[in-house]
Amino acid sequence: QVQLVESGGGLVQAGGSLRLSCAASGFSFSMNAMAWYRQAPGKQRELVARISSSKSTNYADSVKGRFTISRDNAKNTVYLQMNSLKPEDTAVYYCNLHGTSYWGKGTLVTVSS
Repeated sequence: QVQLVESGGGLVQAGGSLRLSCAASGFSFSMNAMAWYRQAPGKQRELVARISSSKSTNYADSVKGRFTISRDNAKNTVYLQMNSLKPEDTAVYYCNLHGTSYWGKGTLVTVSS
């Protein structure tokens, strides 16, 4: 069965960096697009970044130039490198097999001012 396990969240000061990882299993990872979403308290879940099977990427305007999504098909893992973090980036970050209802349990990122 499909499993997505996020890691790498934590508490960081504004301006700092974190790298999130999502280990995937149960499907043909290299053939599928993957995505990171986030949900802040009291807000709807939103798309942060997406990477296709050919490694083309898309980003939300709010994170362009600060976040980078990448994938390692040999490790069945997708990453989200987050730099220049802001307090408004505080949220639970979720990994998603793009276009499906398969989600990880999420990892909390808290950015202090």
